[in-house]
Amino acid sequence: MSGIWLYLAALIVSTGTTALLTPLIVRLATHIGMLDQGEEERRVHDAPTPRIGGVAVFTGFAFALFAVLGVALAHGNFFHDLGDIHEFLGLLFGSTLILGVGLWDDIMHMRPRNKLVAQIVVALISMAYGFVIKDIKIPFTADYVKFSPWVAYPLTVLWYVGMMNAINFIDGLDGLLSGVTAISGLFLFAIALLHHHAVVALVTIALAGAALGFLPYNFNPAKIFLGDCGSLFIGFVFATLSVMGEGSKKAIAIGLLVPLLVLALPVLDTAAVILRRWRSGKNITEADRGHFHHHLIFRFGLDVRQAVLLIYAVCILLGATALALEGGFGHFAAGAP
Repeated sequence: MSGIWLYLAALIVSTGTTALLTPLIVRLATHIGMLDQGEEERRVHDAPTPRIGGVAVFTGFAFALFAVLGVALAHGNFFHDLGDIHEFLGLLFGSTLILGVGLWDDIMHMRPRNKLVAQIVVALISMAYGFVIKDIKIPFTADYVKFSPWVAYPLTVLWYVGMMNAINFIDGLDGLLSGVTAISGLFLFAIALLHHHAVVALVTIALAGAALGFLPYNFNPAKIFLGDCGSLFIGFVFATLSVMGEGSKKAIAIGLLVPLLVLALPVLDTAAVILRRWRSGKNITEADRGHFHHHLIFRFGLDVRQAVLLIYAVCILLGATALALEGGFGHFAAGAP
């Protein structure tokens, strides 16, 4: 198995596994009482709803990676070198750790400070696997700004924590985060192909597939939510994908600017909300209805589905812009793999 068939198989397996597993997670969460009661200020639903859907998404994601990769390795050498294997295992290990942090929060309701500390610990462990921001490409040039370790390590921790919380913060409407994840994942998959980074392409298509398999149960009216276990896991994967390949001598890393553009909406929304809360003297971790998606509903009068579909359209536009800046449309139009 090689080429596009490998990625298509990952998409199908992750989508199918998540779609089959999610109803079981709904029953389990309902049976043991792991329900979101809708009391949080940022929530817009009323009925108690299961909140550990991230378990299904993670399982579909991980199962697809292991199943498809096992077949690929049996028929050829998928990894370029040991560095690819090291990064692949590091991403899976870090994903499992942050899933556990989110699941613990969903069950026990961690204090914001403790959850932040846990996120930093996971980021540090990931950095031990080599996921460190060593430089940033200057847009529209071939030049890079290289960072000393004194800058690279704090910047990497900030990147991980910021991305995880940005993704977590937008999980406030039915189907919003799962749809954004699927859209962003598909565009990042295409960009990874441009960079000839097979591992990143496989991870992104598996994540997109898992989000697609979860979306029918999460779209308004939602039968289940991702929960912190899902949003933190998704944020961690997006943060890691941008620095995979940095340790290689080949110029195959996606870099920071691409995911920042693809995920510009949640990143800018989070930055604006933190600034607004800080200026008003509020705790930046305090939930409210000041996010962009809340404004669409409570200020502009859209219903949940209309707001979510509008944000989907914005994400598609951002993803297409990122792909165009990477030269993707010309590349694929020419029939290049």
